[in-house]
Amino acid sequence: MQILLLLACLFIVLAVWLLLRSGQQWRQAGLPSGEVIYVDTGNWRRNDKPLYSSRYQLTGKPDYLVETKKELIPVEVKSTHLKGDDPYLSHKLQLAAYCLLVEDVLGVRPSHGILKYSNTTMRLPFSDGLRAELLDTLAEMRAAQQQRKVTRSHEDVARCVHCGYLQACGDSALV
Repeated sequence: MQILLLLACLFIVLAVWLLLRSGQQWRQAGLPSGEVIYVDTGNWRRNDKPLYSSRYQLTGKPDYLVETKKELIPVEVKSTHLKGDDPYLSHKLQLAAYCLLVEDVLGVRPSHGILKYSNTTMRLPFSDGLRAELLDTLAEMRAAQQQRKVTRSHEDVARCVHCGYLQACGDSALV
């Protein structure tokens, strides 16, 4: 009888430890409280169907969509280290695109999205200003697609080194 009681206590301690550990991992992932309903990372409940908006001609797959009591929150996880206090513009616009997709495809406008860097987690409000900046950027990109020649928009050699189009580019910063 004492052995059964000891085993029961051991299982209770193990269950409490696993519960605490899972909460710690949830917080480390940068996820808000709620139910994860969409995942595009690893093999855990992976969803291979992207969100697509015919209205904005935009497709995307956020790393996570978390359903809270009030809304759907897109979460984007970056392996990079954030330098400074502001998110990188490309990451900010990518997260804004996911917010726009959630708004248009799922019919619920998120108040914010979450950017998780290796060293910090940031809550980024999906403001009218950010939404307008995204729509302006999308319009600029579409206009550039209509041009016969588009010059590169940066002088950052590191971006050229890691670019998937480096071999085909006639306007590399490496030259």
